[in-house]
Amino acid sequence: MSKKTVDDYLQEGIHGAKEIKPEERKEFLGSLRERVVVALGQKTVFESKIPPAFEDILKNNTEAVLYLNGHIDYTYLSKYVKLAESHKVQFKIVVNKDYNSPHGAVLAYRYAINKEDISLPEVNNGIKKNEKNESGGGFSFFKNLFKKD
Repeated sequence: MSKKTVDDYLQEGIHGAKEIKPEERKEFLGSLRERVVVALGQKTVFESKIPPAFEDILKNNTEAVLYLNGHIDYTYLSKYVKLAESHKVQFKIVVNKDYNSPHGAVLAYRYAINKEDISLPEVNNGIKKNEKNESGGGFSFFKNLFKKD
């Protein structure tokens, strides 16, 4: 590792410390994508109830940090703060004056976990949205009509 020069110190004083992946940090409320367990959109945070799937994920990841978007009114964030406190999960309210992230809440570790899917599993009537329906969907009638025996 090389030593800092006088010019390095001047540049750091003028522009601030160099940051790895600043755009990604803005989007994920100060964290990096590789550290994220789950990210909730602002629309989800505005809903009156916390999604049960999020609460389960929070319970199972108590060493992670919950980053909350400070551009969202505290009346919407307070339920997430209470949930984090009840499970002894550290939380931070993040305000970036130059950028309003599309995410309302991000649960992330301080190290990389490289989770592929960071979206909240959507559940409708007890069936996960991504699961295939037993009936085969809307075209099952036609599939059965032209089915060869």
